[in-house]
Amino acid sequence: MRKLLFTLTLLGFIATANATTATPNTATTVASSIIQDEEAPEQSASFTQELKSRFIEGGPGFMGIVLICLILGLAISIERIIFLNLATTNSKKLTEGVEEALSSGGIDAAKEFCRNTKGPVASIFYQGLDRVNEGVESAEKAVVAYGGVQMGQLEKNVSWISLFIALAPMLGFMGTVIGMIQAFDKIEAAGDMQPSLVAGGIKVALLTTVFGLIVAIILQVFYNYIVAKIDSIVNDMEDASITLIDILVAHKK
Repeated sequence: MRKLLFTLTLLGFIATANATTATPNTATTVASSIIQDEEAPEQSASFTQELKSRFIEGGPGFMGIVLICLILGLAISIERIIFLNLATTNSKKLTEGVEEALSSGGIDAAKEFCRNTKGPVASIFYQGLDRVNEGVESAEKAVVAYGGVQMGQLEKNVSWISLFIALAPMLGFMGTVIGMIQAFDKIEAAGDMQPSLVAGGIKVALLTTVFGLIVAIILQVFYNYIVAKIDSIVNDMEDASITLIDILVAHKK
């Protein structure tokens, strides 16, 4: 009986010792996880702070102009993307609707259908239908002429994006040249070649170049998307115009 009580007492002591030892380890683990959770926002915020500090180190003159190029380029790009998406229409559905309106209600019904449809293709169709009474050739000339007008509307302000794409890295390179000139001026004034004298100028030179290239890359992506979208709409307009002329010729017969 005494042996049994001694054994139980010994087991209870060992269990208590293990629980006491595990408690600090658990507390340490919890404290470490809390510290890591607190450090995570600081690490995520450090990128923004680093970007801001690098931008300031690059100098307010050229870096500000590069930032303006980015803002204006993005504003024009977003406006063009919205406009082009709204200008995209289902040409097949539009052609079927015009053909059905011609067969059921004539030219006036087809013109009304085009008037109630948004997009450059519907506007071109309306101009062609408006001149069909003068002959199919007049309608074809109207379609071609008004197609050029609509193409100009699609390409509006796109040249400004290409200007900002070219201007941003040029400003960066100009900042590079000015930074190197400042570095050599400091060397000339000190009369000695010390790394600390030229480090500031070289840093400014590299930062302006990097930010200029980043702006050009971002705007280039938007520019290529816009150009591809315009080409797609123009090809759709040309195919739809040819189909409209064929419909008008068949209707005249």
